[in-house]
Amino acid sequence: MNPIDKFRLDGKVAFVSGGGGAIGSAIAVALGKAGAKLVVADKDQGRADAAAGHVREAGAECISFGADITKEAEAERIVAGALDKYGRFDIIVNAVGGGAAEVLFDAETYPRDAWDWIMELNLRSTLVATQPAVRAMIKGGQGGKVLNISSVRAQLGLRQGYSAYVAAKGAVSSLTRQWATEWAKHGINVNAIAPTFVDTPQAGMMLAKPGFRDALVDRIPLARVGETADLVGAAIFFVSPAASFVTGQVLTIDGGLTATQ
Repeated sequence: MNPIDKFRLDGKVAFVSGGGGAIGSAIAVALGKAGAKLVVADKDQGRADAAAGHVREAGAECISFGADITKEAEAERIVAGALDKYGRFDIIVNAVGGGAAEVLFDAETYPRDAWDWIMELNLRSTLVATQPAVRAMIKGGQGGKVLNISSVRAQLGLRQGYSAYVAAKGAVSSLTRQWATEWAKHGINVNAIAPTFVDTPQAGMMLAKPGFRDALVDRIPLARVGETADLVGAAIFFVSPAASFVTGQVLTIDGGLTATQ
């Protein structure tokens, strides 16, 4: 086999939860270009449909769902829809998350409602989407791939109000390792990528603050903020046959930021 062929996803079915966001959409398009058939879901039906359109423009099949991925019934509906349409289920990418910049509070007064919201958005969404997806993989008997989106904030704190976010992303990284050990017997690989700030509309609030971008770039050896294109190569690797002997790993994609800490 040509080694490059190990990165192909022909015949595979991939579900990108949060596929309407900038990161989720970029990964969905990349997986489609690698040969996968896509299922994208987003809380906003319009964003899900737009992402599906981009996947189809890239030459891949895609169906879209508007759904709240923190709700079990919604996740079940999407997995059932994927099976009805394509007859199999191979990959899930959990790209729902974020929100940290919208709820920055001092650690000693961090409010419960903000804490719960960040946990729902970043941790519960990962659990709720993955459980029915993995049950489908186990039933299918052909293994599968789970890719979570963690963050460098799972390793590094910030001196400004990030208590809930770092806790949630730390849990995502730990859950990645736990799932990898439990589901290995089913031939299911579980890994995560952990980016630093990526230049997306969601991160724009923080990056637009006076001096924030410059201070961030000054700490990154590669001297720039991440782009969604920086994540897709790692995503394809982790969900492809090229990573068949890789599981329980969290790959930091940060331009060298954590290497300097």
